[in-house]
Amino acid sequence: MEDLHNGQAPDILLYGMLALSARFSEHPSFAEIDPRERGKVYAKRCEQLLDLNDVSLTTIQVCVLLGAIAVVDGKPASETIYYAVACRIAQLLDLPNCPASNRVEQEVYTRVWWTLCMIDVWSSTGVRLPRLMIPQPNIPLPMNEATFLHMTRHQGFAIKVEEDRSSSLLAQMVRLNRILAQINDFNIQAAESKIETPDAISTIETLSSRLDEWITLLPSDMQDTRENLLHYASQGLGQLFVTLYLGYYHYGQMLFYRFLHEDSRSFSPRTHFYANQCKDHAVKLCEMIYSSEDVPGCAVLYNMVGHVLVIASTVQIHTLLFEVDNESITLARGKLERNFCILTRLRKLWPTLDVCMERLQAFHRACRRSVDTSFCMDEWMVRFLVEFANPISDKDGSAGGIEERPWGLEEMGIS
Repeated sequence: MEDLHNGQAPDILLYGMLALSARFSEHPSFAEIDPRERGKVYAKRCEQLLDLNDVSLTTIQVCVLLGAIAVVDGKPASETIYYAVACRIAQLLDLPNCPASNRVEQEVYTRVWWTLCMIDVWSSTGVRLPRLMIPQPNIPLPMNEATFLHMTRHQGFAIKVEEDRSSSLLAQMVRLNRILAQINDFNIQAAESKIETPDAISTIETLSSRLDEWITLLPSDMQDTRENLLHYASQGLGQLFVTLYLGYYHYGQMLFYRFLHEDSRSFSPRTHFYANQCKDHAVKLCEMIYSSEDVPGCAVLYNMVGHVLVIASTVQIHTLLFEVDNESITLARGKLERNFCILTRLRKLWPTLDVCMERLQAFHRACRRSVDTSFCMDEWMVRFLVEFANPISDKDGSAGGIEERPWGLEEMGIS
């Protein structure tokens, strides 16, 4: 692993990073180039340099970068192939148990391994293929980020780290991601009518308890507060803190989403409680994104923000359509309008946001055709929730397609 020993990133990694980051550059040389087009020359060079015969950490990292680039370009098949290669090489190397010359190198192996485990959950679900990475309980979770960032190779293995790893943002993401895997599996099986209603309720209660347990066991300095956001921002970790909570709130809205349809048709205490849980998670997801824009160094501009914000926006649409409380309606309308603005800005950076906007428009058309069925957790809705990289047909089976003309709340008869 020469690149780890000498501290230099191989050119191929630099090309991959430039392919994703050039869109954010303010350098005069990019002034006349569409931000969405700037990375293509770097991505092509990265692909040219990739050598799949090189079974190494570098090849894993390159494949992760190329997989992310494929997501950006709306190429889910290429994304899946690159991520699959990265996972298989990590398994061939037994990456978390690879001999390391110092603690930094050892931690890099650990963090790459767990990153692949997390990628595998949402990437495999997005294309409805079996997962490749099987969680192994004997592999330690990532260490505290501040500790990791302050370590040097010269320290060898002398530096001590905490054993439970509970103060690591990445470790908490790993724990949370395990719940996401179960939520995805449940939604797919339930949509395919492979789960009886009593079993479905039992599974929801179990997964809900696991989400509650996760948030309850978080250290106090990792709770969702303004003070903690500012603290992590001061350490250069604000975006990672925001990303952790976007995951938590998104997983919650995914788990409870089915109750929106049931709650709008008939009332039961349990259905109403879970529907409100979905709304609460969606609201807090939006508010976390808004807070990230207000605190320097915390803005989250990666493309998956578009997907989770589209889902949260449909929850706001539900409130507009079915809520009777004027204050709730006003707040939902304000969030939906702000979300449109954020999605429009993100679309200028990421080609895949075209797909996100198309999906939101498909949902909007479904609401116009039949409000009574638009929130039903059927096979179409599961695809809408989890297949983030794929275009989606309209709910009635007709072809969709993104509308070039401006559209918004007034088109739904809500103003």
